[in-house]
Amino acid sequence: MFKAISYWSFMPETPDAATTSSTSASWSGDQGGTTFCPPPKAMRLARDAGYAALELCVGLDGPLTPATSQKQCEEWRAEAERVGIRLDSVASGMTWACCPTDLDASVRRQAIENHKAALRQVAWLGATSLLFVPGAVLIPWAPSYKPVRYDFALQWAEEAARELGDLAAELGVELAVENVWNGLFYSPIELRDFVDRINNPSVGVYFDIGNHLNHQQWPPHWIELLGRRIQRIHVKDFKLSDGTLAGFCDLLDGDVPWLETIQALRKIGYDRTMTAEMMPPDPTLLARTSTALDRILNLA
Repeated sequence: MFKAISYWSFMPETPDAATTSSTSASWSGDQGGTTFCPPPKAMRLARDAGYAALELCVGLDGPLTPATSQKQCEEWRAEAERVGIRLDSVASGMTWACCPTDLDASVRRQAIENHKAALRQVAWLGATSLLFVPGAVLIPWAPSYKPVRYDFALQWAEEAARELGDLAAELGVELAVENVWNGLFYSPIELRDFVDRINNPSVGVYFDIGNHLNHQQWPPHWIELLGRRIQRIHVKDFKLSDGTLAGFCDLLDGDVPWLETIQALRKIGYDRTMTAEMMPPDPTLLARTSTALDRILNLA
């Protein structure tokens, strides 16, 4: 296992922007009109802070969007090679603004097309995995999103994952379904069975360690039950005493059982990126998180 950092953890270029952006805005890819950190700068900052990899993030705005060209992606790939940092995965916040399980069929189609573009960009960047949120029953930070009945959401999520999984296989990359606060997959058994029904080696799980701690779940059990299906790991911590989005906190400051979690990952043979997804950014976040990741990875 080796250390990686999410692009969403980097300070925007606009002065004081980080102090005015919220965690939910960061997750949605909406930085309130601020100027994003240029990816080449993020690469150098990540390398200098001791990370082996940088996870770029695709959104409906920002440096990487569905419209970003192959030429631009290949330039970033070459720059990463020059800097000496890996681009192993790409995260996506596009679902929160254009959802694959929206009640409007035209929105569902656009969401799939957005993620098809992102899968091609993953290949152009020389990365392996695209984080995919396949839909939502409810979106806590998007009150305008109309609730979707669970069975419909599950059906449309599976349809989207099947179609995108076929393209991922064609491109030689992975579609990694994330567990997140979307009203879906609050059981590791349901997420396991969802992936197994798709029956495509290119479709797996992007397991976020901290995301379900607030829902009476134990991360090591998810790891044991998902096993080989886990393609990527997001590292976050959470304070159970809070119970809201504000409960996400610095690594080792929350209630994630880190020793048992690392032991479970080693037991299933996971040896890929441990990507810290920390937000909102602040001037010392990269250094604090790098030090904490070192401590976590040395627990077992």
